[in-house]
Amino acid sequence: MRVPRVLLAGAAGLTLMLTACTTDAPADSPEGGSGAELTPDGEWFDEAEFEAQLAQREITPEGPEDQPWLQAIEPEWVDTSEFVHDAPEDATLCFSNASVSNPWRVTGFITMEQQVEALQEEGRVGEFRVSDAADDDNQQISDIQAFVDSGDCDVIIVSPSTTATLTPAVETACESGVPVVVFDRGVNTDCMVTFIHPIGGYAYGADAAEFLVEELEPGSTVLALRILPGVDVLEHRWAAAQEIFADSELEVLGYEFTEGDGAKIKDLVSQHLQRGGVDGIWMDAGDGAVAGLEAFEDAGQPYPVIAGEDELSFMRKWQEEDLTAIAPVYSNFQWRTPILAAGMILNGEEVPSEWVLPQEPIREDELDEYLERNEDMPSLHYAKFGGEDLPGFPEAWTER
Repeated sequence: MRVPRVLLAGAAGLTLMLTACTTDAPADSPEGGSGAELTPDGEWFDEAEFEAQLAQREITPEGPEDQPWLQAIEPEWVDTSEFVHDAPEDATLCFSNASVSNPWRVTGFITMEQQVEALQEEGRVGEFRVSDAADDDNQQISDIQAFVDSGDCDVIIVSPSTTATLTPAVETACESGVPVVVFDRGVNTDCMVTFIHPIGGYAYGADAAEFLVEELEPGSTVLALRILPGVDVLEHRWAAAQEIFADSELEVLGYEFTEGDGAKIKDLVSQHLQRGGVDGIWMDAGDGAVAGLEAFEDAGQPYPVIAGEDELSFMRKWQEEDLTAIAPVYSNFQWRTPILAAGMILNGEEVPSEWVLPQEPIREDELDEYLERNEDMPSLHYAKFGGEDLPGFPEAWTER
């Protein structure tokens, strides 16, 4: 078991300044920092699915070894011959995107655009129309309806902003007779031709929580940082962590909703550090991990054991400071798969009804390899983006 590395550059004066400019307690903390409820919310916790996802981590996927975006775990294939397009080079793909409001989504959307370009060059798809809802459910509902009403779409692809609210809109798209592909976040229907996603939120949350349990001494304190409520993959990440932490000897201080804002993450962590030690950080999305670590630097506190994500800013910090860390992965290369699925559907090829992609965290023994592979990429890039063989590599990502 490793002990968190101690930061030597702290100063008491900095700590006093922090105390003077922050509030006494997080204003919007659901748990108030007094200890988290470790019984998962029944609305978001399905024990059978939780156990299935943890088991899927050990299953070898089907598909080409060097193309994880085409691999599938235990696929059940569906016939798409009814959707064959006589001239796929003229087929229009319509994509309703929840947003490009965080670095993970920006990285993925660039990869998606490059995959479209590759299929266009091969004559497998035609026009690519995109709507961006800017994380507004009502706007996305309107966007999907507009695609349906236009009658121009040969495939409708949806990455939902939230789960329950977008379900009727996806069902409306299905009822139009156009093949529908849903990916990333789910909806409460199975009407789509295929639902594409990595193993899932339970696996992600478990990878992070299991690492903290393994690396921290019994009685150590853990702070959970969450983005926002109501999104299935994020709720599942926290539910999995609750299950695992409940069976551990760690003290979970509580959780904070951060909206993924770096300044808010840093402020909230600083407030918790003022009230006592924090030995570990669990995050349901790690793109703000560096901001959280900066709070420890400012307070002159030891770096925590931390579960971040495969965003390069975090991974570079991990290497530079020799952190005790793990990078859970919600496979960013999944943004290629809906476009490839659309091409397969237009050609009448079978696709999995639920297309479960591999999802493997980056651990310490792989850190240097992934940083070397992505050495020219910007800090907000994701290591497992899987676009090295696409037309615009590397400029499309480096010049974003």
